[in-house]
Amino acid sequence: MQYIHLGKSGLKVSRLCLGTMNMGSKQWKPWIFDEAQSEPLIRHALEKGVNFIDLADFYSSGAGEEVVGRVVSRIAKRDELVLTTKVGYPLGGGANNQGHSRKHIMESIDASLRRLGTDYVDIYMLHYFDVNTPVEETWAAMDEIVRSGKARYVGVSTMYTWQLAKILWCCERNGYVKPINMQLQLNCAYREEEREMIPFCQDQGLGVSVFSPLARGLLSCDFESVRNKTDFFTQEMYADAVSLEVAKSVSRVAALRGVTPAQVAQSWVLSHPGVDCMLVGADSVTQIDCAIAAMETTLSADERFELERNYTPCDVINDYTAGKRIARDSRPAQGVFIDEFSTRKIA
Repeated sequence: MQYIHLGKSGLKVSRLCLGTMNMGSKQWKPWIFDEAQSEPLIRHALEKGVNFIDLADFYSSGAGEEVVGRVVSRIAKRDELVLTTKVGYPLGGGANNQGHSRKHIMESIDASLRRLGTDYVDIYMLHYFDVNTPVEETWAAMDEIVRSGKARYVGVSTMYTWQLAKILWCCERNGYVKPINMQLQLNCAYREEEREMIPFCQDQGLGVSVFSPLARGLLSCDFESVRNKTDFFTQEMYADAVSLEVAKSVSRVAALRGVTPAQVAQSWVLSHPGVDCMLVGADSVTQIDCAIAAMETTLSADERFELERNYTPCDVINDYTAGKRIARDSRPAQGVFIDEFSTRKIA
């Protein structure tokens, strides 16, 4: 396993972070794993050197934190783990059950700690940018959580670059603790964060951890999987023609290499110069091993071009553009991929 300092902080994390959106209760989504199914995955990840685990109170409406919390308490030492959880999306009833108001944040951190069975989380993160709450109110609460010891660090996820700049400005002006991590979506089929967010994070010293390296399962190229057929977000984010062409390119590169499409797609993410960590939402121990192998996979120039040639600019994926993004077109093949193999139908 490879380890890095997250951004310019002193926190050392594994380059693979175990994503847990698929752990919790099947009542939430049909592809969710229960506790018995989740434990072997968590155990295998820890045995392979993963020390970084990502959660959110939103996952399985809180059951995800409960499941992961019970498993890690049985099989791991708390001080050897880096646990992060997120706040913001609706959980429970009531007018204040979502967002980043002081009321919701302070109630949510205590509820997450109870469900996880721990006194603190290592990183407490905003799940998105709440445009309805003053950033000063939100960040005063996040600062207090760190100073109280309920979180060691704070982080952010899925927002525009100007919104992150506003948070950092607020921290500078008020002496609040700054975020150390930006969690964002990046993969061969979605690269918009390369334009501003990743360079800005590098400049400001935030670590970048990437989720959806497989485009919510599309780049595994298992088009008949339960997740690819039932996950609304996959259809909403990656149903355009360009995304499908990218998936076909991933399959072509994988076939020539004799490895899985997932290994190729994950290798592309891990070799990105702006990426510190990659989240792995695994359905099997084999998928965890695939991500580990991706860390040691070096792509050739022709392979990288094949993976990237279909990409064209698109709208940023966030809460404000849902249902409004525009379809895209791709470019023709180049180099070793201009032959009959490049036009062969990928099953």
